[in-house]
Amino acid sequence: MPIPPPAPATFRAVEVLKQDALGRVERVVGADGAVAVRRVACGGRIPGSAFVARLLLARERAALQRLAGLAQVPQLLAHGRGWLVRSWLDGVPLHRVGELPSDFFQHLDALLAAVHARGVAHNDLHKEPNVLVQPDGRPALVDFQLASVHQAGGRRWQGRVREDVRHVQKHALRYQHRGQRLPAAARSARSWTSRLWAALAKPVYNTITRRLLRRPDGEGRRPPAGPWPEWRAPLGPGGAP
Repeated sequence: MPIPPPAPATFRAVEVLKQDALGRVERVVGADGAVAVRRVACGGRIPGSAFVARLLLARERAALQRLAGLAQVPQLLAHGRGWLVRSWLDGVPLHRVGELPSDFFQHLDALLAAVHARGVAHNDLHKEPNVLVQPDGRPALVDFQLASVHQAGGRRWQGRVREDVRHVQKHALRYQHRGQRLPAAARSARSWTSRLWAALAKPVYNTITRRLLRRPDGEGRRPPAGPWPEWRAPLGPGGAP
């Protein structure tokens, strides 16, 4: 008989990291003293928010279960009805870091390839805060609530992989060129789903996040004027396992 996951009370909340109409994200401490992150799905006053919160929680749980044991992504520690606890990853969001190894984005490519090898598409890599720079300079990926789990092959899977890769390449070019607008030839072609998102869904998303959820910084993007991080010595060979 499988051992049931510990109750939320097993983890003591020490700080609320984010709270909005889709739930609450907390920094917690477990019984062993280890720091972790607890996400609780709880809808707000927006109609349907409770359903959306539970759906996003289920997507994150499924993705983290598929990624179990993979370095540089959160590990699922416990879960229950309407909540999950994942491991804490030390690091600074990409848009706030002051320096980067010169081969940072090569290592990020390797990490993303390892995630895709598990059949998981992140689906939210246009946001720089979802890429962390760990203390040793290596990348980490967080926030898998929009992630999807797939069987190998299929047009839908291939399209989502291409979009993940396109967003990482876009970040790499933007940082390498320090925010200068790139010529059209240097930009990756957007898929029809990406164009549809930009035309129809993104205005709705911006209204929800910036007006209803009151997130004035939007997606946490580094402004074109910088300041841009300084490049330092490369990490060298080796990437995500």
